[in-house]
Amino acid sequence: MMMTSVADVNGIRLVYGTAGDHEAPPVVLLHGRGFDHTDWETVAGGLAGSWRILAPDLRGHGRSEWPGSYRLEAMRDDVIGLLDALGTPPVVLIGHSLGGVVACLVAQRRPGLVGRLILEDVPAPWPADVQVPDRPAGALPYDWEMVEQTTLQRRDPDPAWLDGLAAITSPALALAGGPESHIPQTDVTELAARIPGARLVTVGGGHEIHGNRPEEFLAAVTGFLGG
Repeated sequence: MMMTSVADVNGIRLVYGTAGDHEAPPVVLLHGRGFDHTDWETVAGGLAGSWRILAPDLRGHGRSEWPGSYRLEAMRDDVIGLLDALGTPPVVLIGHSLGGVVACLVAQRRPGLVGRLILEDVPAPWPADVQVPDRPAGALPYDWEMVEQTTLQRRDPDPAWLDGLAAITSPALALAGGPESHIPQTDVTELAARIPGARLVTVGGGHEIHGNRPEEFLAAVTGFLGG
């Protein structure tokens, strides 16, 4: 199980999970929309033997602050601010879904922070025909305004996000969830094609590969990191 710490970044409180040796090379895990750092527990133990795990709750999620403003650029800046505050060397940055889009934005803005980039079932950030879903009943572990705002950004993303994929310099691996995923797999293929030298591997298991097929996920990740 990951331990939790708190940092003040960009005027908000960020909670992040940690595991592994503090002196080990850092791996940063960015969860998908509606989740938090605990979603990585299925694979954190398999990574913590060789790497130091840092897994933040993105703003509007989990125990991090819910400030009401949820542009993906702000989430990008939160991650950059956290890594700068912790003084990490270049990290392995792993992002799932929304967290993968944030990871791409980090790699575009601060390439020196990202030694390797791994994107789990992440679509190319071009306009998508998506609607704001109905709000589930009861209390939620995330801010519903975050869902509304990020849905609108997915419908009308900044064109610079897509163009900026060509400027990513980190060795990159894109993992695809296969036909079980609700993400169009052609969008995942397009993302990989636009990142110079990126490798595309279809693992299967649907959108949440690390939760549904943790052994295969870890094998793909550790094989890429060991290569």
